[in-house]
Amino acid sequence: MNHPGRYWHMLDDGRIQCDLCPRYCKLHDDQRGACFVRMREHDAIVLTTYGRSSGFCIDPVEKKPLNHFYPGTSVFSFGTAGCNLACKFCQNWDISKSRDMDRLMDAASPAEIARTAAHWGCRSVAYTYNDPVIFLEYAVDTAEACHAEGVQNIAVTAGYISEAARAEFFAPMDAANVDLKAFTDDFYVQLCGARLQPVLDTLVWLVHESTVWVEITTLLIPGKNDTDAELSAMSQWIARELGPTVPLHFTAFHPDFKLTDIAATPAATLQRARRIALDAGLRHVYTGNVHDRDGGTTRCTGCGEPLIVRDWYEIIDYRLTPDGACPACGTALAGRFGAYGKPFGSRRIPVAIHRS
Repeated sequence: MNHPGRYWHMLDDGRIQCDLCPRYCKLHDDQRGACFVRMREHDAIVLTTYGRSSGFCIDPVEKKPLNHFYPGTSVFSFGTAGCNLACKFCQNWDISKSRDMDRLMDAASPAEIARTAAHWGCRSVAYTYNDPVIFLEYAVDTAEACHAEGVQNIAVTAGYISEAARAEFFAPMDAANVDLKAFTDDFYVQLCGARLQPVLDTLVWLVHESTVWVEITTLLIPGKNDTDAELSAMSQWIARELGPTVPLHFTAFHPDFKLTDIAATPAATLQRARRIALDAGLRHVYTGNVHDRDGGTTRCTGCGEPLIVRDWYEIIDYRLTPDGACPACGTALAGRFGAYGKPFGSRRIPVAIHRS
């Protein structure tokens, strides 16, 4: 099952350094990196989860969340075991922190995933549940197979990837939702075991150096990353460095994994964060994991007309022209759009791989 890995080099002391992410793990033989799934095998790095998934589901694209990437379409979602961050609040911890490789072993080749997504009429495949950066070789091969089937690709990622690996990983991706977990290095160090700057570097590169459509998600944790000052600083940085039309999603935390002593995020906190971001100049700010129809509505940046009205993950009104413009004033909406048919809806459908 082990697959040759990329982005590593031999050190003078005989260890191998993994160069895939900013952790730069230095490994002896048979030692695994912090992500658990990249391992030194003799004089090379191997990926131990190539072709092995934690399961497959069809979701609405709004659940990723992406509100400006072919709204209303279905997305074929999968992930593997492991993660290169150590978030104490991880809400997929049973997958991302799994050390039981056989329990999470739903085998599928890149070609089988692509064919299954096409078979079910999915517009895209999402690499999600855990961070696809750590299974780069599997993700890239699958994404290229998806393009051959006319299926697009979405990376749901924390953006914790090295400069050396960015271009290859994102080259076959059509969209990305990047999890900007907070806007202080202290939060990243204490709650994620990582650093903030590499994530900011990834975001700047994606927006300015790639063709990937980018949206950002921040999970607000009461008392940890939800002060007015931090939210204002983050929103101003996004508007200044990435642009005011990059969508930002504020989502609600619920107690999980190692952070069970903090209450769930109130809807009022998300609404306050949304107002701060809008006041900072961001044009598309959303709330998630709470019932807030206004916080799920996409409005025209020209005339303010509601263009896409959402209730949870359900689209209840869609007024965009096929080329993604406001029918009232003609202003183009930032994002990726096309002919709009019957929306997929809010359901989640577990599926099996379509074997040929």
